[in-house]
Amino acid sequence: MHVTFYGAAREVTGSMHLLTTDTDRILFDCGMFQGRRRESEAKNRILPFDPKIVTNVILSHAHIDHSGRIPLLVKNGFAGRVFCTRPTAAACKYLLLDSANIQESDAAYLNYKTLRSTFSQMKPSARKKFGGGGQMTAVKKLLKKNRHHLDTDTIDNLIDRLQLHRIEPLYNTADAQQALTHFDGFPYRYTVTVGRDAEGCLYDAGHILGSAVSMLRVRENGQMKTVCYTGDIGRFDKPILRDPTLEFEEAHRQVDLLIMESTYGNRDHEPVVDLKPRLREVLIDAVQRGGCVLIPSFAFGRTQELLYVLHELYDDRQIPKLPVYVDSPLASNLTHVFGEHPEVYDTDTQETFLQSGKNPFAFDKLRFVSSVEESIALNRSKKPHIVLAASGMCEAGRVLHHLRHRIHDPRNTILIVGFMAENTLGRRILEKGIEYEKNGRSGAAPYLKFLNKEYPLKAHVVSIGGFSAHGDRSELVRFVKGSNVRINKVAVVHGEKEQAQAFADTLRKEGISAVVPQQGEAVAV
Repeated sequence: MHVTFYGAAREVTGSMHLLTTDTDRILFDCGMFQGRRRESEAKNRILPFDPKIVTNVILSHAHIDHSGRIPLLVKNGFAGRVFCTRPTAAACKYLLLDSANIQESDAAYLNYKTLRSTFSQMKPSARKKFGGGGQMTAVKKLLKKNRHHLDTDTIDNLIDRLQLHRIEPLYNTADAQQALTHFDGFPYRYTVTVGRDAEGCLYDAGHILGSAVSMLRVRENGQMKTVCYTGDIGRFDKPILRDPTLEFEEAHRQVDLLIMESTYGNRDHEPVVDLKPRLREVLIDAVQRGGCVLIPSFAFGRTQELLYVLHELYDDRQIPKLPVYVDSPLASNLTHVFGEHPEVYDTDTQETFLQSGKNPFAFDKLRFVSSVEESIALNRSKKPHIVLAASGMCEAGRVLHHLRHRIHDPRNTILIVGFMAENTLGRRILEKGIEYEKNGRSGAAPYLKFLNKEYPLKAHVVSIGGFSAHGDRSELVRFVKGSNVRINKVAVVHGEKEQAQAFADTLRKEGISAVVPQQGEAVAV
């Protein structure tokens, strides 16, 4: 029996670990790689094994870097089930369809750019043969249904007629819908058969709504072995969700192999108790400058936590009541998922909001932006306000257009409240912005390129680490040492190389055997 680490090995995204036994092949997560577009595209398109051999999938939570390639798995022949919690199954209905839409939109845009480039090299007389008129303005009009939407039928037809290379999406909406038929949601602490000789049980991981620590018990050659996969471990004492589980059932207390995340394996966050005062300070500074606050935010988890804290600050009258906009249809839908699963809320949320009849995620001044037209109008608004927009790492979505309109104005603030992976625009904003702040904002502002143009980073960049949904070094150690499980060996994953190796060293100092597998490496159980 062994586990092969195919993703999130010495890196953060693309979680995918395959447990192989004599009778079963159980896949822990099937996530999407994120980062440099071309590199991620190449990694995501190739599955390192035949999906037909996989018995079942155990999904730790709904984030795309853990769930995003399940439609590709199904598209290529996976016929098993996806076991997860009920909130995770509900969230994936939105997240996977949104991911498919992004794949389709990105492919359509790249095909559009190919056609524009091809037409630009033609003589006007040649362009006319394809119905676009002689001028490039007419070509652009031909390829769009209106100012904001591409005419994909026309684009596909012209790609074929001109015999150009067509970019295909990783998967489409139909693939995502088919994948969702494979999902089975279960409550926490419910044991379910996941293979011929394997049973699984999910415990609360405290990371996002529905996130789970997966306990898998496997019988092989007359022996019972237990593999525990943490998925992403959350923080302790955070609002909304219960803390990561420390008390496990007797049957799951002897762990032969713990597969453990290490996103923040070598550093600690700001204390949770400091979050509201620090957020209050940032918002008041922005108001005094007469600017807006732009918060790149993951649609699932981070957005809802920010709304919760803003709700408390507004109720306590600690900050001016600026309009708050959630400019993400996906985040709007996922906020409804949060509202449908109060059974997983912590005691404080129950007492603070639910017992008094309040919705934690709805308050005066809060607006959910749905249409493209509303988003464009918000981009142009000069009045101070707060915007939460996806994607959280600034790689796609409406946040890019908000950045385009806000990044050059020193009155505005870009508030970073979560992890930014290497090679993402979010990481570049964070690193260059913080360095500029440390240098007293003297000299020329740094420039950042996105949406095919360079922009000066004159807006203030502030980072509040305490909002992270990932446990820090001390909290990860608390999970290992403070729980009632006995661990034989730890495989450290889901961390950039430096973080993962540092956390493995920390575990070794605690007397725990730890390895940091490379991508494709197998570890015996």
